[in-house]
Amino acid sequence: MISVIIPAYNEADSIAGVVDALRAVMEPTGLSYEVIVVDDGSTDGTAASLVGKEVTIMTHPENKGYGASLKTGIRGAGGDTIVITDADGTYPVSEIPGLVRAMDEEGYDMVVGARTGKDVNIPLVRRPAKWILKKLADYLSETKIPDLNSGLRAFRKDLAFKYFHLLPSGFSFTTTITLALLSDGYNVKFTPIDYLSRAGGKSKIRPRDFTNFMLLIVRVICYFNPLKVFLPVSLVFIGWGSIHIVETMLREHRVTEAGLLAVLLGFQMAFMGLITDVMVRRDRWVK
Repeated sequence: MISVIIPAYNEADSIAGVVDALRAVMEPTGLSYEVIVVDDGSTDGTAASLVGKEVTIMTHPENKGYGASLKTGIRGAGGDTIVITDADGTYPVSEIPGLVRAMDEEGYDMVVGARTGKDVNIPLVRRPAKWILKKLADYLSETKIPDLNSGLRAFRKDLAFKYFHLLPSGFSFTTTITLALLSDGYNVKFTPIDYLSRAGGKSKIRPRDFTNFMLLIVRVICYFNPLKVFLPVSLVFIGWGSIHIVETMLREHRVTEAGLLAVLLGFQMAFMGLITDVMVRRDRWVK
């Protein structure tokens, strides 16, 4: 049983077309599936546009966020395999059977539709921010991640429940589950897909989300591999403090408080990272 979950917030112009395209793709496969649309407090008649469609509609009385909608859908899903896609028509639903097949036949825990295909319509204004976030995530997770927050993916429902306490209610749901599974050593596959222009409506992502994404990446990696965050910062303080001490000794024949404080702070952060890393590893061993 496959549960396809589509979070929707003011997507009345496109959601019906996405559902029709999805059913046209899934019916010939013979797979057992259900379609769940989570109407996240829409005010444009999103739910009304689905009248007559064979879908399960779950409704939030007010807008709670992308991640909150996915959580609602996962809780109500009857399948063991969860597939998520967007309601704006940007993701090619024709790729969904392939994602599911890779899980069933190749043994992956999550298969992500990475937006690295031939036809990728990501707005230019968002590409620098995505590149910075990708590089940060690659370094902290020690993995090359082709697409950190793609909204088209298939994963095991039990894994989603395992990380429910970490998964946020906003757009960073996909970023968090990607980093969590990679950090814990699960098998994750990235399959190249196209990314189409929106069928209607407006993007819900805002410039301020960039800072939130960066903080989220650091926070998640601190949870799984804290030394990747604490150690580089401690080395910067120790290095700067040491250089400052040597420079003032040679120039003024004295040691300044600033240099000593920087070195001490660096060592303190290194020890904090070590203690945190021990605690994280102990908790995993206990579990």
